[in-house]
Amino acid sequence: MLVVYLHRIGWILGLTLLQALILNNIHIFGYATPFIYIYFILKLDSGVSRNELMLWAFFLGLTIDVFSDTPGMNAAASVFVAFSRPGILRLFMPRDALESVVPSFKTMGISSFLKYVVAVVLLHCLLLLAIELFTLSNVWMLLLRVVSSAFLTSVCIVGLEGIRK
Repeated sequence: MLVVYLHRIGWILGLTLLQALILNNIHIFGYATPFIYIYFILKLDSGVSRNELMLWAFFLGLTIDVFSDTPGMNAAASVFVAFSRPGILRLFMPRDALESVVPSFKTMGISSFLKYVVAVVLLHCLLLLAIELFTLSNVWMLLLRVVSSAFLTSVCIVGLEGIRK
């Protein structure tokens, strides 16, 4: 069990450094920013309890917030995604799957995994960018940023999953 926790802490540190040092400085056309750190939340096995998942997501979001100087925005979005993840995972997981499965191309199938990634990433980007803008005066700008960031993040996550495979 200790090895599992150390492995998760290593992933959190690696994704936090990648996000804070490199990806937070990428703004394609001023709209799209990849949020690759949610890959950690996506890849936790389905047997993890919702409370444990929310704790891991909170610490991940909090470390991103500390390095990005965003007071609680990433933590709030990450915890909400972690809270919603079991329901979203049940939508796309095959019915005959085992109790504790790590979501991937191999375990879910390509189309189900892509739908799962896009759904979770869209939810995360919508919440994070809505908190960041904190206004609905320019809804089209918000939607453009959400869709472009979600697309870029989804492409990065699928690429990372392909490399890990």
